[in-house]
Amino acid sequence: MAVAWPLPMLGFLQAYPEILLSIACFLFLLLFPLRHSRMPINWPVFGMLPAVVVHFHHLHDYLADLLLHVGCTWLFRGPWFLGMNMVLSCDPANVNHILSDNFANYRKGDEFNEVFDILGDGLFNADAESWRIQRKLAHNYIGDRSFRSFVATATREKTEKGLLPVLLLKSEREEVAELQDLFMRLSFDVTSLMVFGVDHGCLSANLPAIPFAVAIDDAWEALLFRHAVPKSWWKILKRLNVGTEKKLAKAWEVIDHFICQVISERREERRVASINAVQKETSTPRTNDLLTSYIDNVVEEIQGKFEPHKFLRDNVLTFMIAGRDGFAICLSWFFWLLSKNPTAEAKILEELSLHRSREKESMVFDAEELGRMVYLHGAVCETLRLFPPVPYEEKTAVNPDVLPSGMKVEPGDKILFSVYAMGRMEEIWGKDCMEFNPGRWIAEDGRPKHVPAYKFMAFNSGPRICPGRDIALTQIKTVAAAVVWNFRVEVLDRQMVAPKNAVLLRMQHGMMVKLRRRDRGCCVQSI
Repeated sequence: MAVAWPLPMLGFLQAYPEILLSIACFLFLLLFPLRHSRMPINWPVFGMLPAVVVHFHHLHDYLADLLLHVGCTWLFRGPWFLGMNMVLSCDPANVNHILSDNFANYRKGDEFNEVFDILGDGLFNADAESWRIQRKLAHNYIGDRSFRSFVATATREKTEKGLLPVLLLKSEREEVAELQDLFMRLSFDVTSLMVFGVDHGCLSANLPAIPFAVAIDDAWEALLFRHAVPKSWWKILKRLNVGTEKKLAKAWEVIDHFICQVISERREERRVASINAVQKETSTPRTNDLLTSYIDNVVEEIQGKFEPHKFLRDNVLTFMIAGRDGFAICLSWFFWLLSKNPTAEAKILEELSLHRSREKESMVFDAEELGRMVYLHGAVCETLRLFPPVPYEEKTAVNPDVLPSGMKVEPGDKILFSVYAMGRMEEIWGKDCMEFNPGRWIAEDGRPKHVPAYKFMAFNSGPRICPGRDIALTQIKTVAAAVVWNFRVEVLDRQMVAPKNAVLLRMQHGMMVKLRRRDRGCCVQSI
């Protein structure tokens, strides 16, 4: 569409053509290097932010390419006076130094906690002694054999009785399915059972919208905005209660209402159960969800250190978010990669057939069977390498330091690790680092190959490595095996599938697929 210039402006430019030429040259010099140069220009006032804006549509790949070009560590300079300067790195030596060797000198920091204030003082935000106490409690809980069995059983049952019937119905009707959404629904139900002992029924026949789930999604959207702009900007929006901050406030209210209601109900249930047990001279019935376990075993232990209700609220929300999103995101990218690599899919099917117990009628695999599937394990790890659910890890320096790469760090400096870029480093993964190759995770003796966490950061590294790593891998493999065994997944419109520029590496537009049922005498029952 043509631009309608005001007549006085046209007359001015005709009288002074050199000004028009200067403007044209300025725009050319501004936009051409931004689009065609790897290295961003450090402009006066605006810093390097214009390059980020220009490349925002493919930001993960742009930053990965930039880091690998400059030697894996680079200082980003933001607009003047807005406190957006930070060290970007994908250097494994820096990762090991900051997250392990000099762990005490790097924390989440006050600014990080301000951005993610909705999570309160839970394990995700905590530092120092508070983090150590909560980490120990979480580790004891997650490491319990009965809890692991509970999660594995819940995952298998929701996959078999929730997800597979929905996929079967879609295949019979030849309907298009949005697979990322279905995985998010499955992981929400499973994680809610694990954390609250509540089944929301997200995979019911009509695929209902669950207010608690919608609120969590809205909160993440607002947190991304906070993370991407200067603090003063979102602080103004918060004070005025407009835009993303208004959405966050509403989401926060829904989240707190649900959590507080469940905490109150569960505490009353446990009080009544305790009274009945005393009267009948029996022990209180045990349940395995996190909330009930914390009410029974942790609340008294934390007295004087934490306010009990806030402690429960912050921790169950942290576990809910941590358990839900990574699980579903990995599954989505797993099937995207399989759709592009039919040879890998054939090898997984061969392995599933080899290790499947012949007498089983169930369409899901148990933990023992999955434990023997080395190639499937490699395919899941390869997915996490190329598309880590949490693409960045942020730390703040407490004291001055010099990183192994030579970069000097001052107190208060922010360091942002690109986990996404690390998965694309040739020096770690070889010349085929951009290819999907599950075999790279298999050692010569046929067993899974170990890669240090500071090189493979899908579950973080050092003392803050994810305590639920093994559980998450089992959950992912449970669902992946069941879907591959029962259905052939055909991705539609591959060009629409791209990473979302967000705190978590979801697909921007989801993933539309057609499902073809494999002929196995399937006993999946339609919903």
